[in-house]
Amino acid sequence: QVQLVESGGGLVQPGGSLRLSCAASGSIFSESALGYYRQAPGRQRELVAAITPGGITNYPDSVKGRFTLSRDNAKNTVYLQMNSLKPEDTAVYFCKIVTPTGVSWGRGTQVTVSS
Repeated sequence: QVQLVESGGGLVQPGGSLRLSCAASGSIFSESALGYYRQAPGRQRELVAAITPGGITNYPDSVKGRFTLSRDNAKNTVYLQMNSLKPEDTAVYFCKIVTPTGVSWGRGTQVTVSS
């Protein structure tokens, strides 16, 4: 099973930026789709960004134009650049990988947007 290690969360003021990273173990990273999800207290987990093995990205309207997901297959890492952050972006952010053999989730990293 692929192991995911997330980093980059923290506290930021409204309008600020953060970059999350998700590093994966194993040798099938380049064949895998990845995504970032978030879950705020009392709310369901929701997709915030996804990227295919070929590098095609998808975002919901709530983050489109503010968040950018990219991948570095040489480093087995995916990056979520988050700009113009809003208080409603506050949540635990989870990385997910979908490989040819299964699905794995990271443990999550807290992002708090507050003044």
